[in-house]
Amino acid sequence: DEEEVVERANNTPYGLASYVQSGSIEKARKVSARMRAGTVYINYPAWDAGAPFGGYKQSGNGREYADFGLAEFLEIKGTVGYGAA
Repeated sequence: DEEEVVERANNTPYGLASYVQSGSIEKARKVSARMRAGTVYINYPAWDAGAPFGGYKQSGNGREYADFGLAEFLEIKGTVGYGAA
């Protein structure tokens, strides 16, 4: 039962990664959207260095890799009035 599987997967204190195997990519995407995990693998894909990596719940917050991994090292500055007469 799909409902039970999603409920059981989400009813843990951890959420680093989960996995969905399905013959229907549309169904797999719908199920993966309901998973409370930092990464959801569908049908055993190759690792993507452009995808953020990190967990939910007690698996930790924050992300590594991709643009998300750089965000905590950036300082944002607003410059107002540049080019004013």
